Amino acid sequence: MFSFLRPYIFGLDPEVAHDLAIKSLKFNFVPKSFFKVEGEEILNTELFQKKLKNPIGLAAGFDKSAEVYNSLFRLGFGFVEVGTITPKSQLGNPKPRVFRLEKDKAMINRLGFNNDGIEITSNRLAEDPPEDFLGINIGPNKDTKDKTLDFLECYDKLNKFAGYITVNISSPNTTGLRNFHEEKLLSNLLSKLNELKKHKKIKCPIVLKLSPDIKEKEISNINELVLKFKIDGIVLTNTSNQNRENLSDKKKNENGGLSGSPLQKISLKFIKIFYKSNKKKIPIIGVGGIDSGQSVFEKITAGASAVQLYTGMVYKGPGIVKDIKKELIEILKKEKLKNIQDAVGINS
Repeated sequence: MFSFLRPYIFGLDPEVAHDLAIKSLKFNFVPKSFFKVEGEEILNTELFQKKLKNPIGLAAGFDKSAEVYNSLFRLGFGFVEVGTITPKSQLGNPKPRVFRLEKDKAMINRLGFNNDGIEITSNRLAEDPPEDFLGINIGPNKDTKDKTLDFLECYDKLNKFAGYITVNISSPNTTGLRNFHEEKLLSNLLSKLNELKKHKKIKCPIVLKLSPDIKEKEISNINELVLKFKIDGIVLTNTSNQNRENLSDKKKNENGGLSGSPLQKISLKFIKIFYKSNKKKIPIIGVGGIDSGQSVFEKITAGASAVQLYTGMVYKGPGIVKDIKKELIEILKKEKLKNIQDAVGINS
């Protein structure tokens, strides 16, 4: 059905198409059984000591204000990450701000954390509890003076609804946000989060989402801080505001974060580096260019415990997880691996 509808969908503005997808998911009209695959038990895994039916997650950015997470679980995802949620609601950057690069199987966005804020999002989560493993991605408001305080407020108020909280310091669309990759600022942020976690006896895991545009010399410093403050996991990586030189689409020079196929090799490189650096002590969630079983297998064998996609679903539709599961099962059988967990890091 998606193949039939795709020309119509791609004729719409990307944000209009996205809003239509959110509205459609609210109807929950496709049975959960439709997205199941025979023999998918081989894909069972664990993330933050929680059992998952598979390691394929939906990245933050699709369900920005936690409106359809339970409907998304029905599509076959092993876990879903909502957000980015900020303390106050905000509209984000001026439109147009989302661009399809069809020739490159990519997208560029400069949305700027448009979302409904903590209060509305918390009410939704309380009224409709997650049916499966849910991550919540948090960030600061655009006009806030102290971004660290925004992160602390979000973690404090949203942790009770989440299987894990992702601290997003990696978006290129909020001025000054990526400064948190610097040693002093990151150390202070992680220290404050740990203090809050200890003071209020919060058990919710903290995960750090990083930019693909950091320099290799910064990686060791970041990894040392992640280990020092016992951060529970890292997401590699967010969108890139660089890496345009090999793109073909005429929209390639739009400002914003690049996602999709061009990020596959870039994020793969970061996964391998961090996996070796942290000595397998913390799980990695791999993001960037995932649209097939093979691309998932590459991320996991590089060192990722789980993966996330978003742009791949834009191009291949809601059946993408089912297709990935089928291909991934075939790959595991061919490689004579009994479970997807056995593949983690074997090619790092």
